[in-house]
Amino acid sequence: MTNTIVHVVRHGEVHNPEKILYGRLPGYQLSELGVQMAKAVAQHFAGRDIAYVVASPLERAQQTAEPIAAEFGLAIAADDRLLESINGFEGKRVGVGDGALRDPRNWWTVRDPFTPSWGEPYRVVADRMTAAVLAARDAAAGHEAVAVSHQLPIWILRRWMERKRLWHDPRRRQCSLASVTSFHFEGDTLAGIGYAEPAGHLLGLSQDAFKARGA
Repeated sequence: MTNTIVHVVRHGEVHNPEKILYGRLPGYQLSELGVQMAKAVAQHFAGRDIAYVVASPLERAQQTAEPIAAEFGLAIAADDRLLESINGFEGKRVGVGDGALRDPRNWWTVRDPFTPSWGEPYRVVADRMTAAVLAARDAAAGHEAVAVSHQLPIWILRRWMERKRLWHDPRRRQCSLASVTSFHFEGDTLAGIGYAEPAGHLLGLSQDAFKARGA
């Protein structure tokens, strides 16, 4: 039986002073803190049997993958199936709990939280993310792979693999910045799912706090 692990990594913190929902917009790169988060993930994998690194083509995912690939002397493959989910609020200032969803102008957009109506259907996200993970598993068969993606797609993938309903409360996602959700396969069978936060010591730091530490 061939044992393979696919580690799905969420990118690090992004420089976003406007605090908009940037989604798939180009030009959003890691902040200084985000770069350190990516390095922490690379250190987390040091000494492991990583044979394949793939990432969403968005800048923040590619940047997060860079120190990981460098640690193992690997090239970074790109896979569109790892992209951030499409969202109708892209480019706007909107977030969980900020009151935007109570604005009558948004009611039609948020009419169906189960699909959801404001963006890419959860089932579509689950299907493409599953395909990306299985492709990474096959590319690293008998070893380990790293796939860098984004919070919502990773969380939907995990819920799909755990056979849970896909609609959920965004505040309850276990998928912090630079976190690692690991899918363990025995042959073609999913044998277990693990979770780690190698950049946990950096979570909650503002840029000013990060700089004050002299990091």
